Amino acid sequence: MRASLTALAGLLLLAGAAAPAVADDGGRADRSFTIEDPRITESSGLAASRIHPGVYWTHNDSEDGPYLYAVDSRTGRTVATVTMTGVGEPRDVEAISIGPDGNLYVGDIGDNLNGTWDHVWIYRLPEPKELRDTTVRATQFDVTYADGARDAEALMVHPKTGRVYIASKNQDGGGLYEGPAELSTGGDNVFHRVGKVGWVTDGAFSPDGTRLVLRSYLGARVHDFADGRIGAEHPVDAPFQGQSESVTYTADGSALMYGYEGARSRVERVDVGGGAAEPSADGSGSPSAKPTEGSGPAGGSGGNGAEKGSATVGGLVILGAVVLAFRFRRRRGGD
Repeated sequence: MRASLTALAGLLLLAGAAAPAVADDGGRADRSFTIEDPRITESSGLAASRIHPGVYWTHNDSEDGPYLYAVDSRTGRTVATVTMTGVGEPRDVEAISIGPDGNLYVGDIGDNLNGTWDHVWIYRLPEPKELRDTTVRATQFDVTYADGARDAEALMVHPKTGRVYIASKNQDGGGLYEGPAELSTGGDNVFHRVGKVGWVTDGAFSPDGTRLVLRSYLGARVHDFADGRIGAEHPVDAPFQGQSESVTYTADGSALMYGYEGARSRVERVDVGGGAAEPSADGSGSPSAKPTEGSGPAGGSGGNGAEKGSATVGGLVILGAVVLAFRFRRRRGGD
């Protein structure tokens, strides 16, 4: 699976969708940045720190160990490495989120064969108050799904209720799953399907909990969210990023930060206005998202006239063809 998808970045570059330059913003926090740490080659999740402005937590996908990395968006450098203890050997870590309790929630929820594992895991640990290399004991929770095993890459903790949600990943559309009111170490934590979603590689709640953004390889969508259920769906801008694997809101909710897998991968900021994605000025109800200078939103504007528009269309065509080929291969029993 990974070998097929990592080729997407190169295909997009051939289509003219090269990574944009970072605007000269005086080195402020929450800017677009490149992850400089050579250990981070499969960044698969992002979470904006609640106590360290401009710092983002990330992790590798698999075969790395129980490690979390705090990356400063001002420099792209790792400022702390956390080693989790109290958990087993991580299998396929796909997502990270921060709850209203100040804890980091890590989703070891991937299942590339879509039903191989009879359970998956969530790890919970307090966000370190000091940014330094440290070892933190985490609590491990066993997770199952009421309707059988799923492949999933998105885990989101609601910022008000603290309830954990998982979005499954399926070529024909996935589901949004709601966990119990409180996670328990005494047995399986059963997640129940509460909504239908598309192909999802990551997701995040807005800081006020009224919006849920879900991204895929081809873009992102924002959903209204209330009373534990998703509502109306709106488009939102997202950059071309090859194997697009992560998204999070900035801590103040003014922008979305998009990331992808690969060595020295970039995290791109896309402004969404005053907090959660807001209705556009024309009253259409579509969120008004403004990409950082130079970025090229998927399916949107922000380019340099017809030349960049052509590159955007070409990139979408190539990306779509590769994803369709991958889906066909999965149906034929490929990797």
